[in-house]
Order: sequence, then structure tokens, then C-alpha cells
Amino acid sequence: MTREAPSACLGWEFPNAPVLSGHPQGERLAMTTAETSAAPAGGAQVGSPNASSGMKIAALATGFVMATLDVTIINVAGATLQERLQASLTQLTWIVDGYVLTFASLLMLAGGLANRRGPKTIYMWGMVLFLIASLACALSPSPEALIAARLLQGAGAALFMPSSLSLLVSSFPEKRQRTRMLGLWSAIVATSSGVGPTLGGLMVSAFGWQSIFLLNLPIGVIGMVMTHRLIAAPESRSLKLAVPGHIIWIITLAAVSFALIEGPQLGWTAGPVVVAYAVAVVAAAALVLRERRSENLVMPWGLFASPGFSGANLVGFCFNFALFGSIFMLGLFFQHAQGASPFVAGLQLIPITILSPLANVVYSRISGRFANGPLLTVFLLVAGVVSLAMTAVSPSTPYWLIAIGIGVANLGSGIVSPGMTAALVDAAGPAHANIAGSVLNANRQLGSLVGIAVIGVVLHTTSDWDTSVSVCFLLVGVMYLLGAVSAWRLVTRSERRESERATADSVRA
Repeated sequence: MTREAPSACLGWEFPNAPVLSGHPQGERLAMTTAETSAAPAGGAQVGSPNASSGMKIAALATGFVMATLDVTIINVAGATLQERLQASLTQLTWIVDGYVLTFASLLMLAGGLANRRGPKTIYMWGMVLFLIASLACALSPSPEALIAARLLQGAGAALFMPSSLSLLVSSFPEKRQRTRMLGLWSAIVATSSGVGPTLGGLMVSAFGWQSIFLLNLPIGVIGMVMTHRLIAAPESRSLKLAVPGHIIWIITLAAVSFALIEGPQLGWTAGPVVVAYAVAVVAAAALVLRERRSENLVMPWGLFASPGFSGANLVGFCFNFALFGSIFMLGLFFQHAQGASPFVAGLQLIPITILSPLANVVYSRISGRFANGPLLTVFLLVAGVVSLAMTAVSPSTPYWLIAIGIGVANLGSGIVSPGMTAALVDAAGPAHANIAGSVLNANRQLGSLVGIAVIGVVLHTTSDWDTSVSVCFLLVGVMYLLGAVSAWRLVTRSERRESERATADSVRA
């Protein structure tokens, strides 16, 4: 059976289908805030008829490009930040993870706000907040100020990310054109992610670490002007937000992050860390209790009953843990252990990301012939095995050997990303694709958050780079293998059951 490939690596899908019709938990899931993070509002207007498709794509891609760049571009600036701002490893981890923390925790709430106030309004609010925060980052005189500004950056990104998707969908109501535009948009985002480390290294070397944040200002202003002129504002919808649940969710993530990041420095039994443990446990219990009693849910828990849905989310978490954890570690390893400059370190990270856009194209060609479960299993298995072999890397290892290893390990990253998205949509069904995409995207950000924090713990607690890099690659390899097992045991099994069901239905017909 031939399937239409989703937009490449975003974790989102936008079919024109009634949301949640026929779901076994129907009305209860219909009120889930996660539904709103990608769905266009009813009665959406198409943008200016005189605006070309390319101009509309450019306008709406600016936000995603900035948000993507700010995840990857910061990694090669880590060593410079430690030197110029006297940032400790713990503070550096907060600088990277603070952005992901607010981004992940606010993403689905921001989707609900977009439907209540209108996606164009929330998109512009998010862009303004992101640009103000970017300027604050560049002007930060201390690690503490930079951490605070990065938290604001993440909040801004959370506001405009789901809104930009809603605006894109409403701007291209015809399905075939929308599919092409989503593919183009995905390629733009994948490319920006790929060039992030190299661009960051070049800018840090030539203009200083502040330049990686100042770069957002012209991009953001141009994007806002283009969006204001070219993109029509869809109608808002009056939907109740699960604000108490989202607040508890934010508290839970913040407490877990504090414990993981501060634990190595303060001590795992230090008072503040123990308090963070307690807050995380109590908040998580409160969230579970609230979700069981409320009809206005934070997360569509009913969908997790599907093995394919659960498997795709596990793959997403493990994949982002491993990928972004390894990028964080390698950015510091190349500079601290092997003495590379920020620019050279950025070039040395190219094998991790350069093949992703090409692999996106490969996936679009092979997705109709191969099921997603086996594809995910094979490429995650390769990544896991190669990463485990990389535990032999040390500061004296020639770069070309490291490049081959990380290149092969990440060869299929551009296939894993769209593959997990397609598996998720297949498992959830077209009617629930908006909710499914919201959950996967938030879950992947959570994987990045935990992965970077855990790698930070390893770097803080190990005594030398020989040990650090071995333990880090061991963790990365294990997470890739856990993703492979999830893909094989859950996604593949779900696809086989669905295929058998379809065959039986065709025989009866």
C-alpha cells in the first residue's frame, strides 16, 4: 500500500479531516489542548492572492529557521561562552537546555492560545518576544543573564512554532499544493539545521559569540514584515485552555531539569536537589490525578493505547536524546579535548547534519515501498551499533575516523525523522493527525532536554575526556538501540496488525 510521505522532519501532518471523529474517547479527547497546536482555525482565509507561494513560504519559514538555528548554533559557542563569560559547565548546560525547557513545556499551550486569539496574532507575539530575547542574549553580561534570556527565547519559539504551521496550512488550502509547500518548507528547515553548527562556528570566530543571537534580528524583522503583508489572519476559535494542567506540566519539567543539571555541582543529596526531586514527584502525581478527573486534557492519553503511537513517541524521545546529546558533547570535545577553534569545530560537526536533507528526499522516494517500522529499526540499529563502537574514541583519535563514525551513525537521521512522523500518523489515523503531531513534537523536545542534561551530568562527573567521550557514546548508542527496539516491537507490530486487518477486510468485501 502506497502512503503519502509527511513533511520531512517536523513531526507534523495536516490532513483536511474532522478532528477526533469516531475516536473511542471522542468528546474527552476533543477538548485536548494538544489538538490546537497545528490545526488551522475554521473559516481561514487564504493570504494575498498576489503573493507568490515562495514568498509566503519564506515569510512563515523565518520563525522555524531561527528556532532551529538556535538549537544547533549554540553548541559550537559553548567553549567560547565558558571562556568569555566564565560560565561553568552547569551554567552552559542551562544556557542550552533553558531554551529547550520553555520551548517543550509551552508548545502545546501555545497551540491552544493560537486558536483562541488567532494564529497570526500569536505568531507575531512569539516573534516579537523571540527577537527581544535574542537581543537580550547578545547583550548579556553574565551567564545568569544569558540563561534568563534563553528561557525567554524558548517561550517565544513555543508561541510562533505551532502558529506558523497553522498559517501555512490555511495559506495553501488545496491539498496537492499544500503537500508541495510543506515539503519545500521542510527542506528549508532541514537545511538550516544542517548548516547551524558550521554557521555558528564561522560567526563566533569572525564576530564573537554575540553574533549568533544578533543574526536573528534581521531575519525576524524581515519575516514579521512579510507575514504582516502576505499572510491572511484565520479566524480564532473559542476553546477552553487546560491552563492548570499546563502549569503543573511546566513545574514538573523544571524540577526534573534542575535536579539533573544542578545535581552534579551541588551534590545529589543537597537540599535544593532533594527539594527538586520532591517537587517533580508531587507535580507529576498531581498532573496524573488532574488528567484522570478532568475532561480538558493536557495530553491525549487515549491515543497511547495504540502500540504504533506509543512506539513512534518512544522513537522520537530516544532519537532526540541521542542526536542532540551527541552534538552537545562533540561541540565541547572538539574544542576542549582536540583544541579546535569554534569555526573548525563547526566544520567538524558537518557529518552529523549534512546528509539529513538528502535523506529526506530519499525517504520521499522509498516510503511507498517500505513500511516505516522496518526503516526506523534498521537505521536506528545502525546508529546504535556505530555509536557503541565510538566508545573507543579518545582525544588522540584522528578526526577522519570520528567523521566516518558520526557520519555513518547519522546517515539515516533524515529518514528516521519523517519515518517516525508517518508511523505516528498511520497509528493515530488521519482524523487525529493534528493531535499526534503536537504530541510528537513536544516529546522530541523533551528528549533533547533530557539528553543534553544527562550528557552534561556525564561531562561534569567524569575526570577526563577519555572517560567522558566513552560514557557519552555509550549512552547515545543505548538510546539509539532503545529506539530501534521500540520501532521493531511497537511500530512494526502495529503496522503488521493493520495490514492483516486491511487484508481481512478486503477478503470479506
